[in-house]
Amino acid sequence: MNNALINKLLDTNAGWGALALRIPVGIIFAAHGAQKLFGWFGGYGLEGTGQWMDSIGLSPGYLMALLAGGAEFFGGLALIIGLLVRPASAALAFAMVIAIFSVHIQNGLFMSNNGYEFGLALLAASVSLMFSGAGRASVDRLVAAR
Repeated sequence: MNNALINKLLDTNAGWGALALRIPVGIIFAAHGAQKLFGWFGGYGLEGTGQWMDSIGLSPGYLMALLAGGAEFFGGLALIIGLLVRPASAALAFAMVIAIFSVHIQNGLFMSNNGYEFGLALLAASVSLMFSGAGRASVDRLVAAR
């Protein structure tokens, strides 16, 4: 693979602020992905999440649950450790756009009505990290420096 492309993906000029964003957002995404994939934290696992996704028109549901859960779980872990943050953030932003428009938009903004408020905040954090990169305290910065 081209070293220039790898450096572009891993490069970051962000300071410590990216760390303050990466860790809590990564924990949230990893936990939600674990609900979808493994049924942890009160989730329904792949089978249950897949059936629900089928019921709202995201078919095939099992595959959609695998894709959403995988993006959230592994993308969240990537944010936590600061590895491949830009591509992980792009995948997470895409997942949030799908969640907002397929599940929450018709309920309005506020979470109290199952609105898109939370998804929008996670989308904003993901887009921010996609542009800024992982920041100073990250595996990306260590690899890019080599």
